[in-house]
Amino acid sequence: MQYQLLNKGFKILFVMITLFAAMTLQNAKAMDVEFVDFKGKAVKLSDFKGQWVVVNLWATWCPPCVVEMPELVFFHEKYKDKGAIVLGVNYENIPTDKIQTFADELMISFPLVRFKDIDLNKNVTPFGPLRGLPSTYMVAPNGEVVAGRAGMVDLKVLEEFIQKYEAQNPS
Repeated sequence: MQYQLLNKGFKILFVMITLFAAMTLQNAKAMDVEFVDFKGKAVKLSDFKGQWVVVNLWATWCPPCVVEMPELVFFHEKYKDKGAIVLGVNYENIPTDKIQTFADELMISFPLVRFKDIDLNKNVTPFGPLRGLPSTYMVAPNGEVVAGRAGMVDLKVLEEFIQKYEAQNPS
């Protein structure tokens, strides 16, 4: 019983946070954030225009980040050919071979990158201040950042957000 109440409380809190984030980002304009993959190749947010992009900031030392990884992989695998992808942004200063080993162990199949020219010690991102890890930003197919939150997400939450957003904002 306590678990059910606690679980319900977390869901209500997440919905409130998501709604707040969506309201605060509602007037956000399309951004062309620049990343670098682990081979040094430039990647831009605009490279994915036309599809949903779940931008997830994470670190290998972050337990909640590790817990949510399978859910992000499930989402990516389910939707990568249907108009949505996950873009994992590693937010720590460690060698890329260690990150690749971590990714291999967790069977991460979505693209992994880092922000280009961001000082991680300042706890900022191109989306605004970093409020914690993991942090996830929802980028609509038109390139606009429409929501963001600190904390874990899962397959169901991501699917429901996209469905509700598309129902409220038909193209």
